[in-house]
Amino acid sequence: MIDFHCHLDLYPDPVSITRRVDAEGMYLLAVTTTPRAWQGTCSVVAGVRRIKVALGLHPELVAERHSEISLFRELLDDASYVGEIGLDGSAKLKSTLPLQRRVLEDILVACAQKGGRIMSVHSRNAASDVLDVLGDSLRAGTPVLHWFSGTLKELERAVECGCWFSVGMAMLTGQKGQKFVAAMPRERILTETDGPFVRGKSGPMMPWDVPEAESALGRLWNESPEAVRSILLGNLRQLVSRHSHNGAA
Repeated sequence: MIDFHCHLDLYPDPVSITRRVDAEGMYLLAVTTTPRAWQGTCSVVAGVRRIKVALGLHPELVAERHSEISLFRELLDDASYVGEIGLDGSAKLKSTLPLQRRVLEDILVACAQKGGRIMSVHSRNAASDVLDVLGDSLRAGTPVLHWFSGTLKELERAVECGCWFSVGMAMLTGQKGQKFVAAMPRERILTETDGPFVRGKSGPMMPWDVPEAESALGRLWNESPEAVRSILLGNLRQLVSRHSHNGAA
């Protein structure tokens, strides 16, 4: 099982979740929202080989935490994964978009200088702008667009730009999301929960709820859950192998 976008540090008890993820043999990318959160999350998952922690600076927090970009640069040498980063064009954040863009550009330049990173990227209401910035920073690494919600034309552009995608039940339960996932290259898809923000039937989505997304993909692709899991694991291995020189494995 793969949860490629999970806010591990924002659950009430990340230590117990870490233990269960390890026991389940899952692969998990713990995205963070600030550089300081990256440091704390690394200490929680220390020694668990299949959990990776991504160094992030979330666009929703850029207005109040943009000064942490210097700390981001300091920590980047030790981070093989980056995220959550990106742009958010929601109404309440539109006024901060110029600052968000400058911070994202700085992050991508830093990633390029370090040989590229696997990046979990937020693009809500700003997909076109995100793709513009990514297009100017091709050496920054491999962008994995989390919960993509742009237009079909923007999706086509993202595919042409070489983007990957992480998808979860929040996308796979609606017709629009299913249409988008069907148009994504199968070999560039990974599963996610976006927990604890996304809620399931009995509370926040947990990493071990990923089989729900696997089953939904199976129905979309006309594949068995076992075949879906095999495809996803192959995708993860392919992505990681492209960045093995930066310690992504």
